[in-house]
Amino acid sequence: MKNPFVKSNPQAKSLPPIPPLIMKNTIFFALAQALQGVGMQLAVTFSAIMVIRILGNASLAGLGGGILGISRFAVAYPIGKLTDAYGRKPGMIIGLLMTLVGSLVLGLSITFLSLFLFVLGISILGLGVGAVMQLRVAAADMYPVSRRAEGLGYVLTGSVVGAFAAPFVVGFGEFFAKTSEWDAIAISWGLTPFVILPALGFVLLVKPDPQKIAMNLSEYWTGESPVVVDSSTESDHKSSGVSTILRDKNKQVAFAFYGTAQGTMAMMMVMTPLVMNSAGHSMSAISIAVSLHVFGMFGFSVLMGKLTDRIGRKPLLGVGAIVAGIGALLVPATTEYWIITLGLFLVGLGWSGINVASTALIVDTTDPSQRGRAIGANDSVASIIAVITPLLGGVIVELFGLMMVGIVGCIIALIPLIIYSRLSEISPGIYKD
Repeated sequence: MKNPFVKSNPQAKSLPPIPPLIMKNTIFFALAQALQGVGMQLAVTFSAIMVIRILGNASLAGLGGGILGISRFAVAYPIGKLTDAYGRKPGMIIGLLMTLVGSLVLGLSITFLSLFLFVLGISILGLGVGAVMQLRVAAADMYPVSRRAEGLGYVLTGSVVGAFAAPFVVGFGEFFAKTSEWDAIAISWGLTPFVILPALGFVLLVKPDPQKIAMNLSEYWTGESPVVVDSSTESDHKSSGVSTILRDKNKQVAFAFYGTAQGTMAMMMVMTPLVMNSAGHSMSAISIAVSLHVFGMFGFSVLMGKLTDRIGRKPLLGVGAIVAGIGALLVPATTEYWIITLGLFLVGLGWSGINVASTALIVDTTDPSQRGRAIGANDSVASIIAVITPLLGGVIVELFGLMMVGIVGCIIALIPLIIYSRLSEISPGIYKD
């Protein structure tokens, strides 16, 4: 069946300029993206350390990462269905509020050394983080196929600012802990409302809802044709569910690359802070390493977006998997701080290319009324893998040591290359039937 969402090769004409309204919304989303990720970074930095402090051993060091994955899996498709029905903004608002509540509960969990509060807090935080992932759909909604990945890159680059906000939060937590009886980790979690609330404000400033823009691109972009859905397939679009989405072979490739990249990253992000902490590095130093990893994830998003629009979604997926695999091998190769940090950075960089390319691919091949569900299904698949890999990493560390974690992480990152040829992209954003 012919793809009803792409009528001609977008590279055959010059790129359209970005309208002022779209640019304004893009800036608001980029600012929200910059701030909303602080909670997740604190979870990555602290979760393994918190579990060890609460339980007194490292056997469940990957518990936090596993719960985050379960929560993101639980919310991904339902929140996508909600945003398809009511717009992208409500989903992101719900996500930010849950992130705020989860952060405060996590602060209480370390104060009272309560495993119950830790599980509750990390679960709520995971639900919030999963819901806010709809921001990717919102960003892609506002751009035509010829600039879609680039537009997504602009928004994702906002996380670079957020990458360096987390160390300041941790630093303030350590500073205030020296002059009070409060724990540094608890204080850091207590500071999160000061970054989450402004992010909420920026989302509220976006007008109109990105889904409305997607359904009426010709009203916002000069020269764009209205979105037309073939009447023969319109009912299929409205009734599309997970099974229909998963049968699309192009989406299968996108899901596989994104899922394994997410799984590799989840394993390395949870295990690396534990290694650094055992080597005597301060929490601030660990937070900086995580921030550099996040810089790898988002600092080159615009470049990744432009490359994706210029040379195609497929090349970025392949290169991203190889880079992530190399990074996974480097992380446990030495106890040297900067070598570990480089490996973690490369894992993030590989994930960056895959994130931009897979998101663009999914949006390219999906009607605006279903994109939330399609991205939700993609995130659900990734979350299943991200549940398993951190727990697997903890077991591997106990039984075989850190180097085996890197080897397994590399293998996971490269597995999707087996089905690489199934992606039938004939030019950027254009796919065979």
